[in-house]
Amino acid sequence: MRWGLALLRIIVGGAFMAHGAQKLFGWFGGYGLEGTGKFFEEGLQMAPGKRNAAAAGVSEFGGGALLAAGTAVPVAAMALTGTMTTAIWKVHKEKGFFNTEGGYEFNLLLIAAVFVLADEGPGALSVGSGEGAGSLIALASVAAGVAGGFAAMELGSREHAKLQSAGQGDGASSASAPAAA
Repeated sequence: MRWGLALLRIIVGGAFMAHGAQKLFGWFGGYGLEGTGKFFEEGLQMAPGKRNAAAAGVSEFGGGALLAAGTAVPVAAMALTGTMTTAIWKVHKEKGFFNTEGGYEFNLLLIAAVFVLADEGPGALSVGSGEGAGSLIALASVAAGVAGGFAAMELGSREHAKLQSAGQGDGASSASAPAAA
C-alpha cells in the first residue's frame, strides 16, 4: 500500500475542500458567494463576480472532494490547476515567487502535488483504482487546467470590460451560468 500518496491526497484534497467552502458557503472565515463574488469582480476584474466565485468554489470543493476520495484524480487535477492558475496570475505573480511576500510558491507546490497524484495514483484507501493515470494523462490534465484558468480569466475580463463600459459596475450578484474554470 502507498500510504504517502494517501496522506498527500487527503491533506491536499481536504485543504482544497475547505478553501472552496469558504467561497461557496462562507465557512471557515470565508466570505461566501456574495463577498467572494465582489472580490472577483472588483479586485480581480472578473465579471460577473458571483459566477466566477461559484466556478472557483465548485472547482476547489468538488476537485478537493474527488482528490481526497482518490477517484477521478486527473479530473480533480484539472479543476484544481485551473483555480491555482487563476490565483497565480491574478493575485500572486506580481509579488514574486516566495510565499512570505504573497508570491505564487504555495500555488505552484499545489499544482505539483496534484500532478504527482494524477501521475502516480491516489495511494492506499482510495475509492478509485489506486493506480496512476501516467505522466501523459497527468500532464494533459494540468495543461487543460492551465488553459481553463486562462480561458476563465479572459472571459471574466471581457465581461468586466463590458459592464464597465455600460456603467453597470459590480455584477457580483448576477445569475449568469458558471464559467468553466
